[in-house]
Amino acid sequence: MLINEFKENQSLELPLLVAMVKEGVTTNGSPYVSVTFQDKSGTIEGKLWDVKPTQKEILKQGEIVQVKFEVLKYRGSLQLKITDAKTVDMSTIDVNDYLPSGNIDVEQLKKEVYEAIDSIESSSLHKLVKALMESVEKSFFEYPAATRNHHEYTGGLATHVVGMLRVGKAISQLYPMLNRDLVIAGILVHDMGKIEELTNSIVPDYSTEGRLLGHISIMQAKVFETANQLGLSDEDILLLRHMILSHHGEYEFGSPVLPMIPEAEVLHMIDNLDARMEMMRKTLEIVEEGSFSQRIFSLENRSIYKASKK
Repeated sequence: MLINEFKENQSLELPLLVAMVKEGVTTNGSPYVSVTFQDKSGTIEGKLWDVKPTQKEILKQGEIVQVKFEVLKYRGSLQLKITDAKTVDMSTIDVNDYLPSGNIDVEQLKKEVYEAIDSIESSSLHKLVKALMESVEKSFFEYPAATRNHHEYTGGLATHVVGMLRVGKAISQLYPMLNRDLVIAGILVHDMGKIEELTNSIVPDYSTEGRLLGHISIMQAKVFETANQLGLSDEDILLLRHMILSHHGEYEFGSPVLPMIPEAEVLHMIDNLDARMEMMRKTLEIVEEGSFSQRIFSLENRSIYKASKK
């Protein structure tokens, strides 16, 4: 049974992948763990109260464990009350059954990404983006876009980029003032630094470089280095570096500079739009029609309503 098939009041025992673990203490001093489990259909939160030391050793991020639990409803969403956790024989497990993926297959992702690269008319931007993609190609189509919140699944980075490309192409037609080449190039490379920021494509954490530098700084430096190697130094390269540095849009969200050209503003807005729509899609996926979700911290701590289908 998959996570997206769970129903309220079920009692089950299944192997699940531990995606995240947080330890806590109740008001009476008893230890507990809050665990995010995942399989290829999605994720679900669970809690193990009065957790034993042996159980904490088993419930480690990245491990597939045999979990015994009850399915409960809490504030409109399903949640697991864990009663036990045991190790499993990994020889009987196919890890791909536990890796969520997007709704666009990898061949379509590659097709749209390479068509976008080929459509860049600026000689310098085309050479630069092509070289950057060639340096990370395998990882680009495997890595998630984040460790949580949005596109946090295998292939999530490319799925996020392709979603942005579709919007960016339309916006470039609506607003002729935009330099389409810069918009497309910015979308393609803005998050490539996450391949170094994150540790792996399965259950990623932040690497040492990721924690110390962040993907924005990593990618700006990579663009500068690659452009120098290719002998590229025109204004388009400078503007692309600015777009990478400013794509989070605000100082408090990690951008060292604010968008100062229309293409940088558009990149920030498209990035935010695609991420937030994915967060809402994921949130509503496990909410019943006519109900509100739990409060979502990454969406300003709002509850999201799932309208009834007519």
